[in-house]
Amino acid sequence: MRIAVFSDTHDKYPPTLPARLAGADEIWHLGDVCDPAVLAEFERLGPPLHVVLGNCDEHFAWPLELGLEREGVKFFLTHIPPSDAPPGAKAVLHGHTHVPRDEVLGGVRWLNPGCISRPRGVAPTFAWLTVEKGKLVSWELVRV
Repeated sequence: MRIAVFSDTHDKYPPTLPARLAGADEIWHLGDVCDPAVLAEFERLGPPLHVVLGNCDEHFAWPLELGLEREGVKFFLTHIPPSDAPPGAKAVLHGHTHVPRDEVLGGVRWLNPGCISRPRGVAPTFAWLTVEKGKLVSWELVRV
């Protein structure tokens, strides 16, 4: 399973991004969408789109946190990184910092795709997450 992950659109994204997400099995947005209309083009791509509420969002239909299991791997999605991983989570995905992250703490992988609209010190990025047969196979950061 190949999942496109991005965060912090803040009402805008590079015009090439939707085409670059073609072929995703799912799309995960880690908050700070701002205007929900920004997601329309990603919804039209077809794969399920999962969104968590960011600190700049006012669309309270989105959850603050989301637990998902894919291919036997438990993921925890949120915008602001928690101080600890929830029990059972193999990976915590978050946005908020506008800086990419890939590290293992206490046996849990902490991942941040960076920021698609206003990165700090790096180019705009999103990530491809690949999960197969109970394993997080890869996390590939992509510059836009």
